[in-house]
Amino acid sequence: MVETIDLNSDLGEGFGQYQLGDDDAMMDIVSSINLACGFHAGDPCIMANTVNKAKAKGLAVGAHPGFRDLHGFGRREVHGLSASELTNLLTYQIGALQAFTRSSGYQLTHVRTHGALGNMSDSNPDMAATVAKTLNAVDKNLKLMTRPNSAAALAGSQLGLGIVRQAFADRAYNDDGTLVSRRLPGAVIHDADAAADRMIRLLEEGFIYSVNHKKVPLAVDTICVHGDSPAAIKMAELIRTRLENNGVRIGPFAN
Repeated sequence: MVETIDLNSDLGEGFGQYQLGDDDAMMDIVSSINLACGFHAGDPCIMANTVNKAKAKGLAVGAHPGFRDLHGFGRREVHGLSASELTNLLTYQIGALQAFTRSSGYQLTHVRTHGALGNMSDSNPDMAATVAKTLNAVDKNLKLMTRPNSAAALAGSQLGLGIVRQAFADRAYNDDGTLVSRRLPGAVIHDADAAADRMIRLLEEGFIYSVNHKKVPLAVDTICVHGDSPAAIKMAELIRTRLENNGVRIGPFAN
């Protein structure tokens, strides 16, 4: 049984006057955040304000870089980028957020690639290697938050980066441990009790059931609760409460 687990959520995904999700409420539930860096969502004011609020609450802050795709929220695949283009895309976003954390007297702890960029780098060894090399060049102390046993996790480990293994409370899994595509029915779990049940089982028994009801072994350090749906806060609250009632302490992986 896992005794302590990190809860993380993707925040700062508004833009200008537009907001997505209740970030203030979510920051009272989770222990780590992944902050949009302006390409798929977010802007400088949102980044600065969210960093300051996270610091006040003692939350770990990570960068959540994505493809330059505001219209598609970073969920559309971009092909044909060279390794140097991908490196620069990541460096630009991570560096921007790192400037905000440093100017606030805080520390950037990790990076979790967003959406299509995350899915592609988790499965493509060449992209994974570029992601890992970029983190290593920007700041060797940054940890890479990614799916266990992914190409990104392997590439990061080979360079000596810290790997934060992540499970998704509200996403369905394929038999091989990858996430079911959002384009398919049943990819997102909307039943909060069902999401909590599977996370409790994961921490107690070390596996999660796939969409085909096969056991998928997973060793994890953090659980992601998404904040961009109408019922996100209630689901996150229930998951945290259920975990704590089962003797699991919630705390930042960085501690």
